[in-house]
Amino acid sequence: MNVTQGRVPDASDAAPFTWRTESDTPAPEKLIPVDDSLKADDALRLVRKGQYLLYQGDFHNARQLLGAMGRRLTTQRHSGTPLEAFRAERRARAIEHETLGRIVVELDASYKLDLKRAPDVTVACKQAWGKTSDARTVVPLKTLLGLVGAAEWRKKGLDVPGLPKKLTPHYGVYLPTRTDYVELFRRLGEVKGATCFDIGTGTGVLGLLLLQKGAASVVGTDIDPRAVACAQENAKFFKVSDKFTVVEQPLFPFGRADLVVCNPPWVPEPPKNRVDRAVFDEGSKMLLGFLEGLPKHLEKNGRGALILSNLAELLGLREPGFLEAEFERCLLKVVGRFDMTAKHGKAKDKSDPLHAVRSKEVTTLYVLQVK
Repeated sequence: MNVTQGRVPDASDAAPFTWRTESDTPAPEKLIPVDDSLKADDALRLVRKGQYLLYQGDFHNARQLLGAMGRRLTTQRHSGTPLEAFRAERRARAIEHETLGRIVVELDASYKLDLKRAPDVTVACKQAWGKTSDARTVVPLKTLLGLVGAAEWRKKGLDVPGLPKKLTPHYGVYLPTRTDYVELFRRLGEVKGATCFDIGTGTGVLGLLLLQKGAASVVGTDIDPRAVACAQENAKFFKVSDKFTVVEQPLFPFGRADLVVCNPPWVPEPPKNRVDRAVFDEGSKMLLGFLEGLPKHLEKNGRGALILSNLAELLGLREPGFLEAEFERCLLKVVGRFDMTAKHGKAKDKSDPLHAVRSKEVTTLYVLQVK
C-alpha cells in the first residue's frame, strides 16, 4: 500500500490528506471536485489528461460512472499468439487501473465516506489500514470497493474442502477460491506426525490442511505482513496456534522439516501492484528460491511439495522442460506427480481473451526428494 501525504481543496484552505493506493502512484497534486452531473465520456477525457476527479455526489452513481468508463475501455480480442494476447490483456488491465484509479473519494479522519447512499466503510478500512489518523484519506474508488468486497469475504468466510470451519481471508491476501490445488493436496500421502514448513503461506490454508491431516507442527512464512496477520488469525480461529507458527520472512524459516510445501505465484512476470504479487513472480524468483533452498531445509528422507500451474508454459513465458531442468540443477528428484485440469471460471469462459490457453491449463503437484 502506497501511503503518502497530500493536500485536498476545501471551502477554506488546502487541507492535508493521506493518499492510499495499492500501486506506487504518487499522491495527486490537484483534485478536481465532480458530482453526479459528470458523464462517463467527460470523465474519460479529463482523466486521460492526467486529472484526478474527487467524487462528491451519490455513491451508487459513482459506481455506475466507474462501470460506464470501464465499458468504454473494453478492448478487442487479440488474434496473435498466446503470449501476444497475454501482453495485450496486461496492457489493457494496466490502462484500466490507471484510468479508473483517477476517480477518487475522500474519507474523514474516522474513515467515514460522506457520500449520499454510501455504505459504512469504516470496518473495511480499519481491517486493511489499521487505526485511523488525524488526516483525511483520499483513495481511488476502485480500491475502496475492493476493500469493501474483501470485508464481506472476511465476514462470511470461505468454505475450503478438507477444513472443518470456514477460512477467513483478509484484504490483499490471495483468496483460495480455486479448489484445484486443494484437491491435489489430498494426494500428498501420509503426513501424520510430520514437521512442516509452508512457504508463502498466504491465508494459511495449506498449513491448516496439513494439521487436519495429522501433521505435528507447521511453520508458515510470507513476505507480506497482511498475509502473516491473516494466517495467524486463521490459526487462532482453528485453535491450532500452538502448532502453527507464522513469521514474516522470505522463503524458508530456520532449520529443517519433514515436509516443505509451496504454492508459488505461477506467472513469471513483474507484478504491477501489491495485490499482483500473489499471481506474478518476476523472473520466477520465488520458485527458483524454493527449489534451490529445499535440499538444505529437508530432514533426511524428507519431501518437498510444489504445486504449480503450467500456464506460464502455455503462454510461452517459460520454455518446455524448464521445471525439469531446474529439478536436475537443484539435485531434486520427482517421486510423485499428480495432475488436475483447471476448474476455475476463466477456463470455461469463452469470452475471456485467454480462454484458448486457460482451457488447457493443468495444475500439478510435484512431490520432491533430494537425490
